[in-house]
This record gives sequence, structure tokens and C-alpha cells, in this order.
Amino acid sequence: MANTSLSLLERLQDRTRPDNESWTRMVDVYSPLILKWLKRSGLEGQDADDVVQEVLSVVFRRLSSFHRNEQAGSFRAWLRTIAVNCLRDFWRARRRRKAGAGLGSGNDEVQQMLEQLSDPASALSGIWDREHDRHVTQYLLQLIQPEFSEKNWQAFTRVAMQGEPAKAVAEELEMTLNAVYIARSRVLTRLREEGRGMVESEFSPET
Repeated sequence: MANTSLSLLERLQDRTRPDNESWTRMVDVYSPLILKWLKRSGLEGQDADDVVQEVLSVVFRRLSSFHRNEQAGSFRAWLRTIAVNCLRDFWRARRRRKAGAGLGSGNDEVQQMLEQLSDPASALSGIWDREHDRHVTQYLLQLIQPEFSEKNWQAFTRVAMQGEPAKAVAEELEMTLNAVYIARSRVLTRLREEGRGMVESEFSPET
């Protein structure tokens, strides 16, 4: 690839070119991840769905001004902060509606979770980071798979993800060893290209 394509994140940040398809992809990739974490805090049903929508709404409004730096941190850290703030706002609003009644059972657990997620050095934030990168990587792999032939995708999957010996894969798929390495390299290049700015950790094979 002579020219580097814009990543999903970069396309969304370019407000001079409205891109509804990319925003739909952003919603598709992040809604399940955010919902999973909200459910860990005890939210269910419509409440959880509403907070997911609020998180994504904030992301949409502020994304064009996000720039990775020492203050803002990574995109996943920025997203985590937004999710924590939206979740805090939800519980505060609920308390006000109940005229000062507490959060009920699980109040302490929720507060502890929010405090830990607010601390980028906490173990829970580390779990968020790892789950984020794994989730986004799997989504992006599904997204780019149609760009490659079935044989090249099998070569990539078996060598890069399953850790099979490249020589054995080449023989079984009736490919040259060099062709297997090229297939692996091209998929990884495309994956990193699409996920640039979103996924912090390097792709590592599942072994």
C-alpha cells in the first residue's frame, strides 16, 4: 500500500467529510463493550441502554477535539473517563429523583468501581485496557477479512493467531513459505492501519 489510509478514528475526527458509515461502525464496536462494563456496575435494561447512548453521544460531540497526548492519554483512557462520568451522572440523577435515598444495595461496590476506573494505574483500569484492545482488535479483524482471499486469511489466522508453524501451514495450504509470511504481514498492516489511534497494544497472537 503506497498511501496510508485514514483509520476509523481519523475518519470520524475529520468533520469536513461526514461519514455515517464510520460512525455506525464506531457504535457497533463500542456499544457492546460499554454495555458490558455498565452491567458490571449493576445497570440493566433500559437504564444501561440509556447510559450507553449518553456515552456515545459525548464521544460524538467531543471526538473532533480529541488528540492523544500526555494530558488526554490514549483513546481508550479518554473513553473510560467519559463512561465513568456518565455513570456517575446517572447515579446522581437517580439519587435526586429519590429525594436523597442512597443507591441501595451495591452502593459501596459501585463507588469503589468508579474510583478504580478513575485511576489509570488501578488494576481495574488495566482490565479495561486489555479488554478494550482485545474487543476492538476482534471487531477490526472481522471488518477487514473480506479484503483478503480465503487462503491468505487462513494463513494469517493459523500463523499469527493460532501460532502454527509457518512451514506446516504453507505445505497444507499449498503456498510458498514466503507467501504465508506476506499474507500475515499484509493482514497485520491493514489491521494496524484501521486501528491506528484506537488500539494501543501491538497485536499479539493467541497461543
